[in-house]
Amino acid sequence: MRPARTRGRAAHIPGRATAAEQAQARHMDDRRTFPPLPPRAEPGGGAALTWWGNAWVEALEDTALDPARLARGRTYADRGHVDAITVTPGRVVAYVHGSRPRPYRAELRLRTLPDEAWDRFLDTAAARPDHMASLLDKDVPHALAAVVDLLPTVDDLTPECTCPDRAHPCKHAAALCYQTARLVDEDPFVLFLLRGRGEQQLLTELTRRNATHTAAEQAGASAPELDTVPARDLYTQRAAQLPALPPEFPAPAHPERPPSYPQHPHAPDPLALDLLATEAGARAHALLTTGTDPIAGLTPWQDAVRVAAGHPGSGLTAATRTLYASLARGTGRTPADLARAVAAWRQGGLEGLSVLEEEWDPPAGPFDRARPALLALGHPEFRPRRNHLSAPSVQLRLGRDGFWYGYESDPGRDDWWPRGEPSPDPVAALDSILGR
Repeated sequence: MRPARTRGRAAHIPGRATAAEQAQARHMDDRRTFPPLPPRAEPGGGAALTWWGNAWVEALEDTALDPARLARGRTYADRGHVDAITVTPGRVVAYVHGSRPRPYRAELRLRTLPDEAWDRFLDTAAARPDHMASLLDKDVPHALAAVVDLLPTVDDLTPECTCPDRAHPCKHAAALCYQTARLVDEDPFVLFLLRGRGEQQLLTELTRRNATHTAAEQAGASAPELDTVPARDLYTQRAAQLPALPPEFPAPAHPERPPSYPQHPHAPDPLALDLLATEAGARAHALLTTGTDPIAGLTPWQDAVRVAAGHPGSGLTAATRTLYASLARGTGRTPADLARAVAAWRQGGLEGLSVLEEEWDPPAGPFDRARPALLALGHPEFRPRRNHLSAPSVQLRLGRDGFWYGYESDPGRDDWWPRGEPSPDPVAALDSILGR
């Protein structure tokens, strides 16, 4: 079925921002609103702390025509008469409370930098790690600010206000300018936004240009020439100087028994520890003497059957019952399933377990000749079904290894358990069941 086409707009790709989301992100980066700044604890102090903040204040004061209005504006700013300040490229806007109940809308305009100036600024900053570090630390190096006209100069700031005062600037615009100096003082990216670039846009472009600059430097740098020696020659020289290896220790005839583990309320089960240690020793001995792990290909169920079959006892002791219950629970089987599988394993190992659990269709040959051979010796007639030959209470199963495996069941029940010794001769396998 072909997917339906979406008309009018492209399909949205999960994990990727839509055009609307990207536009919203750019809008948020190009517009910052700051809550009203609190009144100064010491009115009349310095208007700014940093050199770029003081440069902002100097641009205002050098432009002003009436020092008295500047003083009134500074008083308004110190007393917290300026509401929330909104900064966008080229503009600062806020409402300023004066002597009347209704506040006035004050605005400052500042020329934004052209793209060519931003390219010079960004390339200069990206080429020097110290400039990058300074910007990330909210600092503006003098040398970087001098690359472009970053800081305002005389006649760069254009104040406007809705009050009837036509002074340049009025006290409301002056108050806004002083409060903006505090913002620029704390975060120079406010100044960058006023000049036309938001913080995220600026940092993204700086990162990209810095990576490009670094890659170009690495590509142009040539590795120093060093005297080298081929590893093969060095290894050959060292190998010739090494003494011969001592002879290997002979492998033990059989794995040793693990030590006995005392019982303790907070210690692991001693039986489980004994089994694990015995298993580890046996597998290590097999790897040491044969180079192979005899149980590497077993499934968890087959390995559980093998472990239970190797444990002495017939399942009647408390320790054996505990072992059977634990292994059965761990493999999702019942203790009865495990006991039957253990009997099959003890009868014929992994092949005996396969005969218990798997039925298959043997080819013509030994299976077809087994029934006449059994009848000729006076045994009851066996009913064939796949690889099984069944009679009342006895059964023979042909394994893929060519051996016959005997099974017994109570009369009238279909509950077969492995019995006797497997044999390639069906008569011998049956005699093993019957005890002949």
